[in-house]
Amino acid sequence: MTPADHGNDPLPPRVVEALRCSVCGSPFDAAGRTLRCENRHSFDLARQGYVNLLHARIPAGTADTAPMVAARADFLASGAYDVLAGELARACAAAEGLVIDAGAGTGYYLARVLEASEASGLALDVSAAALRRAARAHPRLGAAVWNLWEPWPVGDGVASVVLNVFAPRNGPEFHRVLRPDGLLVVAAPGPDHLRELGDLVLAVDERKEERLAGTLGEYFARTGRTEVRRTVELTPRQIRQAVEMGPAAFHLDRGGRRERLAALADSQRVTVSFTVSTYRRTG
Repeated sequence: MTPADHGNDPLPPRVVEALRCSVCGSPFDAAGRTLRCENRHSFDLARQGYVNLLHARIPAGTADTAPMVAARADFLASGAYDVLAGELARACAAAEGLVIDAGAGTGYYLARVLEASEASGLALDVSAAALRRAARAHPRLGAAVWNLWEPWPVGDGVASVVLNVFAPRNGPEFHRVLRPDGLLVVAAPGPDHLRELGDLVLAVDERKEERLAGTLGEYFARTGRTEVRRTVELTPRQIRQAVEMGPAAFHLDRGGRRERLAALADSQRVTVSFTVSTYRRTG
């Protein structure tokens, strides 16, 4: 089965069971490619296989754009972050039932987790452009457009794992949707991530670890932390993609970034650095 094939499938049954109507909060029934609740609110799957449960437009600069998504898909396909994907799959090795990826993007990391387990996956992201790809990333993956800062259209205690990779962290919702024995896995960039690229990328917040603890400390206890660090050689094309897929993409016209990217001619040794932390629910 090709990625394009399973993008045309209905949502996986476990995903349908977990989702809730974003109008009234009722469970859904699936009729072909339509989700319908008992109050007759209905949502159709897009042609690419995802469902949009939002009711409002997203402000500009919030969701990843189609060019950002294309850059990310090509960069990840090059294998530059395979070491992170492998560590996430290892951390989630005991996944069963449902894995929710909060801020899933193209579904790259969630697909790797599903390949290593028998679980199904729900990709949540505010970018429809990203979820067009996520919906096709794995046959047991379903994708729904949603703003992670809002209460999620997801039932209580439905997930064995919540995955969060470089994405907004909504501690109360992580806690609510996880089973009592569920696992939260959070990946964040290290302080020296892509440091050789200078101001072509946005600097990593030096207080990120402190902010992470503050965001999750009321709801979770950390059970493990792994540092993943490598030096890789990136081609000029990969360097452009690394810049164009991240937050710096919204600021390419500042500081001559666009012109400097266009002038790149040589490969460069670059540090890729991540932390992968695991948490269990408290309270």
